[in-house]
Amino acid sequence: MKITQVACSLLALTLLAGTVLPGVRADDWNKKTSVTFSQPVEVPGTVLPAGTYTFQLLNTLSDRHVVEIFNADGTHLITTILAINDYRLEPTGKTVMTFNESAADSPDALRAWFYPGDNFGQEFVYPKARAVQLAETTKVVVPAVEADALDSAAMKTIPIVAVTPDQKEVEVSTVIETAPPVASAATPAPVEVAQVTETKQLPKTASSLPLFMLFGAAFLGLGLGLKRFSKPAVQMQ
Repeated sequence: MKITQVACSLLALTLLAGTVLPGVRADDWNKKTSVTFSQPVEVPGTVLPAGTYTFQLLNTLSDRHVVEIFNADGTHLITTILAINDYRLEPTGKTVMTFNESAADSPDALRAWFYPGDNFGQEFVYPKARAVQLAETTKVVVPAVEADALDSAAMKTIPIVAVTPDQKEVEVSTVIETAPPVASAATPAPVEVAQVTETKQLPKTASSLPLFMLFGAAFLGLGLGLKRFSKPAVQMQ
């Protein structure tokens, strides 16, 4: 009876894991996140009115990602955005959205999206003309591409550059952490050198002969005693 109960319990746990775990892994993989904006927000190529949206990662393409933005319930795809890795040193337990501040009469531009617990996020790539404006206004580098609109094929191959506040184009990896930061080598602890004090041996002031004579007498007495007790016993008739 007990064996049957244990088998049933294991079967129930197996079925539960089969129905719950795949969903958890899926969210971890595509970073599906529901975000509510209280005011309009600019993303590459469009402006999102205030409201709730679903962000998710479509796929990973080496050093670049593709982010899909849906409506609140995920039934309508609004836009697809090219992004690159952006690593940070301290992950947090909540979703983080960073922005490029725009002019007073324009909505802030979404800069990056960090999923809870990840040490990397998605830094959004803007069309070059808009990236130049954002970099000049915010005084930060902005990833950019030449095209205003990208199809799925172009997202995989189009060159990505970084635009600096002084309108120069530089290689992305030189100004944005697209790869995990390399931990700096720990500074070696100072080696403590022990101070060695020379010990001088004092000269002998007495001879060792009396000590040798004492040991000799002791061994002689021990030998005589052993000889005495080693004599065979005499049996009486």
